[in-house]
Amino acid sequence: MTAPENTLRIFELCQSSTLRLDLQAFLLDARARNLSPGSIRFYQQKLEPLLDFLAGLHVSDSASVSSSHLRLWLVHLQEQDHTPGGVHCFYRAAKAFFSWMLREEIIERNPMKRVRSPRVPQENLAPVSMAEVRALHEVCDTKTLCGLRDRAILLCLLDSGCRASEFVALDLNDIDLKTGALFVRCGKGRKPRVTFLGAKSRRELLRYLRKRGQVAADAPLFARREGGRLTYSGLRDIVRRRARQAGIVSPSLHSFRRGFALEALRHGADIYSLQRMMGHASLTVLQRYLRQTQGDLQRIHERSSPVDHLL
Repeated sequence: MTAPENTLRIFELCQSSTLRLDLQAFLLDARARNLSPGSIRFYQQKLEPLLDFLAGLHVSDSASVSSSHLRLWLVHLQEQDHTPGGVHCFYRAAKAFFSWMLREEIIERNPMKRVRSPRVPQENLAPVSMAEVRALHEVCDTKTLCGLRDRAILLCLLDSGCRASEFVALDLNDIDLKTGALFVRCGKGRKPRVTFLGAKSRRELLRYLRKRGQVAADAPLFARREGGRLTYSGLRDIVRRRARQAGIVSPSLHSFRRGFALEALRHGADIYSLQRMMGHASLTVLQRYLRQTQGDLQRIHERSSPVDHLL
């Protein structure tokens, strides 16, 4: 940016509301604290609509924001057909923003303090079904490089329990093909962890890598047709294209992670080890998966009921 452009940018910021300036300072602090690009993007995407809403109420000064303004905003989000979970994301971002301003002594009181968290119904999280994975797997032509790649992707995405963003960031040297150890270098909150691939997933991955040919150790584990790292949108397009070929509704990328959790629980994984492999900071989300296994528990009880065996 040239000197005149920089001067113009500073002038524009000075003419904007103090809330806009405070948001820029908040995002700058997030970068200084080395938060992940995804976290910074989350805050920006959730807070800019709040500032637009407040501007519509002629509120442009941080100190003028009241609890009533923020409650009106939450109601507005609900009326805009945001899901309860989506509204809660906006709430969390606002809470972080105003708490930061209080710590920075930009405001003397936190208007979010009296705004209660919106309720989020504890709904079951739909996992990808194993029948869906089989259907997707079967339409991949093993005579082509793309077919081998997509088969490996589908199995490894399910078997690792990785978030989609973590999955596309994997490099060739992040996988130990002997042990199946898969090193996620930058998980949520920039926390590294180790998860694993089973023998069958590794076999499909090896078939793809052999067909792909010699590449550097730091090359992307999964590449695009034209070369280069597979992106999040590219991964989503692969699943959607294979779903159309299989004649099924396309499962979401995150449903593969849910499928991993639920199937691992059903096959004997303990919840604490599963928490470490999935990179969850707490057991809250996994407890929701446990509720989903009620049908499994019912079948176990039917087989092991003491009274049914007694009489």
